[in-house]
Amino acid sequence: MNEKDNEIILSTLAEQTEPVGRQELQILSGILETEDFNNAISYLELKGQLVIVNRKKVALPNVAGYVAATIVRLSRGFCFAQPEDGSMDDIFIHASSSKGAMPGDKVLVRNIVMREKGPDGEVFKILEKGSRIITGIVEREKGKAGKAYVMPDHHFSYHLRIVQGGELKSKNGDKVKAAVNYDPKDKKIYARVIKIYGRADSAKICADAIIDANGIPNKFSVAIKHEAALASARPITEEEIAKRLDLRDEPIFTIDGADAKDLDDAVSVKKLDNGWELGVHIADVSHYVTEGSRLDEEAMERGTSVYFADRVIPMLPVEISNGCCSLNPDVKKLTFSAIMKLDENAELVDYRFEKSVIISKVRGVYSEVNRILDGTASDDLKEKYAPVYSSVFEAQKLASLLKAKAKQRGELEIESTELRFVLDENGVCTDVSTRERGEAEELIEQFMITANRAAALYAKSAGIPFVYRIHEAPEQERLDTLAELAAACGFETRRLKSGVRQTDLAALINKAKETQYARLISTQVLRTMAKARYSPFPLGHFGLSLADYCHFTSPIRRYPDTSIHRILTALVSGEPVDQINTRFADFANRSALMSSQRELRAMRAERETEKCYAAEYMRDHLGEIHDAVVSGVTAKGIYAVIENGIEGFINLTEDSTSFFEFNGTTSTTDKKSGKTYTIGDSLKIQVAAASVAMGTIDFLAVE
Repeated sequence: MNEKDNEIILSTLAEQTEPVGRQELQILSGILETEDFNNAISYLELKGQLVIVNRKKVALPNVAGYVAATIVRLSRGFCFAQPEDGSMDDIFIHASSSKGAMPGDKVLVRNIVMREKGPDGEVFKILEKGSRIITGIVEREKGKAGKAYVMPDHHFSYHLRIVQGGELKSKNGDKVKAAVNYDPKDKKIYARVIKIYGRADSAKICADAIIDANGIPNKFSVAIKHEAALASARPITEEEIAKRLDLRDEPIFTIDGADAKDLDDAVSVKKLDNGWELGVHIADVSHYVTEGSRLDEEAMERGTSVYFADRVIPMLPVEISNGCCSLNPDVKKLTFSAIMKLDENAELVDYRFEKSVIISKVRGVYSEVNRILDGTASDDLKEKYAPVYSSVFEAQKLASLLKAKAKQRGELEIESTELRFVLDENGVCTDVSTRERGEAEELIEQFMITANRAAALYAKSAGIPFVYRIHEAPEQERLDTLAELAAACGFETRRLKSGVRQTDLAALINKAKETQYARLISTQVLRTMAKARYSPFPLGHFGLSLADYCHFTSPIRRYPDTSIHRILTALVSGEPVDQINTRFADFANRSALMSSQRELRAMRAERETEKCYAAEYMRDHLGEIHDAVVSGVTAKGIYAVIENGIEGFINLTEDSTSFFEFNGTTSTTDKKSGKTYTIGDSLKIQVAAASVAMGTIDFLAVE
């Protein structure tokens, strides 16, 4: 395969507005050797980058009317393909025209016709098969001879017959992993069970399947563990300390949750005559996870630690995450410090980054620091924090000013809707509530934001490759939905349009805070936002209202942070900028792309497992009556959230005495009775059903 020939042919075809003959294309491309030309054509056709029309002419797929797409849904008799370029809605494809394509397959679609309900087409070629592995629930017909099926969790809208002898020892109601295959003879898809997780009515078992289905590696190889153990065992030598800024005598401390084991950030705050010196000291992960090592490759592949109710799947082995890199108190630790000076108004006036060594004086806990700050701390607690007691209150003053500045510039204070699950000794969910944030949590958040901003400014001013955290402005369509909801709740919406400023959205959130719509508006503003991601370009962070931002402060659990530690290490060590550009340009691009993808994968898995745990909790509360608020409206029914943050669905199509008409995005009305449900309305609901396996909860509206 000659990459140059491939590029020449594709660039030549890009100049053509209609298919061209092979001989003409060879002349236009200037490829003299016919064998080389034919090899390139065959390769590009195989990859779907060009198509052969009527066996004689060649064209780019879009010129010939072909669309590259991915199969996203499969039902009996038809499937849907999602165009990769977003040029049209999902394409309907009849089973007879699908060539056996399955969800996840990349295909070329042709003969596309626009119908009233959307585009129709047929699969021309399967370019790349997706995973033929699914997860689902086994269902068996009664009787010894009863057939067995798998009800897939995703993408398939019908049960798949399990081939004879392909059940393993699965029982009715088991959560399983299965391989699926298309039989061209009878044009049906069959499943074969390859792994049994356990009973599907257990959220813990469902979490196992979700982790597997999302391709999240949950074990480290022996080689990776061995490398981590060797790295962790490396002593901190006097020679290494001599090369670093020695901060071992400084009043440095950590503040984390009581159950945290990977303490990757510590802080120090000093009052100066004209402001403060803020130190944010981050575990020097890149010192232990060296460039190009197996450990480094594994960390990039994982991208992030993933957090579930009953477990954490770490990005790095515990020898690193909970061992040598965790900033435990009273032991020397290697760190990368951002040392920043802020004036009396908390304006960032200077910063520097240095490799350092620290000894944390106190292992702080959020709940304890909150008691110190609100004056309810016991004498024992005051004694524990004595080495940093005055620093804690200076930190409080500085954080208060930073928060005020953030509010002034329009940083969005979105109310947390994150759920907190309490599990018993068997891993069963026994309680659910929304996570509360105190002053200590906000204090650390403001300090981390300041350090992240300084790191981005430092890299940008130096002109080096970098991995920025970016967050683009919301799209108009989403702003329209927010405006419709805000208007239904009685709020002013004239500024919710293209060019919306952060201060406009912040004002809406603040107005809603003292009303019953606080959580609802906050959640909808969050849904309006574009998804934050990583980029090698400093495009700014809309939600924080900052022109330059990155993630520097959590290298134990996020690979982008580890990436920029490595790049900044080269800068602070005096490596020439042109050499840094040569060394890290491709790396920064790759890290940004991979980190964004892995973050999305982790968020999807975390969200799916949360639904299973919420359903497991509500299963023990069937029949209960709760106060709720309408949180969403669809053509089939409404969503409502109860006091503890759990959301359920109310199906309005099941009542034969009613005929509800969907009024857009915010309300639905019963044409017979005139009853209207609008987002933000209060109502009483009864818990009707909960499926742990499907992660669904059903409510009934109680008049």
